[in-house]
Amino acid sequence: MVAQGIAEALQAYTGLTPAAAATILALMIATYLLVSSLFVAPASPSPAAPPTQQRETEKDKKEDEPTMPFVFPDPVEVGEVTLEQLRAYDGKDPAKQILIAIRGQVYDVSRGRLFYGPQGPYSLFAGRDATRALALMSFDPNDLTGDLDGLSSDELEVLQDWEEKFKERYPRVGHLACQDAADSGRNAAQPDHEEGDA
Repeated sequence: MVAQGIAEALQAYTGLTPAAAATILALMIATYLLVSSLFVAPASPSPAAPPTQQRETEKDKKEDEPTMPFVFPDPVEVGEVTLEQLRAYDGKDPAKQILIAIRGQVYDVSRGRLFYGPQGPYSLFAGRDATRALALMSFDPNDLTGDLDGLSSDELEVLQDWEEKFKERYPRVGHLACQDAADSGRNAAQPDHEEGDA
């Protein structure tokens, strides 16, 4: 009786059948768990499993499948890099870090390999300057630049939020070379005006 009352109230309030509402709720919970896992460090292998058993498991994997390490190595400082050098850190080589530049600063996002690696939903940003794309919340390859021309104050605020999230979650391992950083940060602190404007 109570269940029927809840089902009728649910349908009257949402317009959904109880089955549809349960499905949507399950999808929302799954999405929450997936997104939450982005911000948690990966678990290390079980100490109960002996190392030989772990090696055998790795040998059982197909050779064409990429292997995922259980423990990510400590970030390696790359120092000053050009945009061209940054492209080599796109996650396609599992032995290399995955790096992303934001406002001239380079972050090691290797811990997020599932998201920034080759099959990840954000792989487009790996090995690139994602400044403009993050500000616009864009997946357009043309927005993978440090150019801030024409961004509104709201978009610059979105970029600032992203930058803070990266600072909190990922180690900074370098910066873009002077010319690339100048291009990346240009117009961030300068208003647009022509030489003749006063």
